[in-house]
Amino acid sequence: MEAFSSKDLAMRAQKKILSRMATKASIQMFIDDTTSEILDELYHVSKDYTANKTEAQKVIKDLIKIAVKIGVLFRNNRFSVEELKVAQEFKKKLNQGAMTAISFYEVDFTFDKEVMEELLTSCRDMLLKLVNTHLTAKSHGRINHVFNHYSNPELLTKLYDPSGPFRPNLTKICKGLNKMLEDETI
Repeated sequence: MEAFSSKDLAMRAQKKILSRMATKASIQMFIDDTTSEILDELYHVSKDYTANKTEAQKVIKDLIKIAVKIGVLFRNNRFSVEELKVAQEFKKKLNQGAMTAISFYEVDFTFDKEVMEELLTSCRDMLLKLVNTHLTAKSHGRINHVFNHYSNPELLTKLYDPSGPFRPNLTKICKGLNKMLEDETI
């Protein structure tokens, strides 16, 4: 028989409530303007690439839900020492991914879809390892959905085409990533 813990109950309620509130208006309370702008650009890229507004909204909503749930877990000190090491590795890999994304953007014709795909896949795998025992299979599916969507080689190739339709979106994404790197929020 499991012991009752009001702290555990409160954390589960927070995760549930926040995941249900993952709308653009409500999420503004939890994320900064730079992150919001990047998410908006990722949404536009997804919507235009898939020609499916509903799918684009689902990908962004999944991304936000996962970020919020991980934030709740961190705030409630739910990660073990080993998991915190995985979180640090994830942060380093995410930082490397951001710098690589910016570099590919700044220097035309240097984009390598295999490198970008591997970075994103590696981030996905680390994130799944981090939350393995903390989140449900449904949340694991959301992580896979987000990372598999944005690591799609065809999407990445179109995104990084210097004369392609997504160049203005990529410019804004990289500008935001640069700011996040400068502010050390990524």
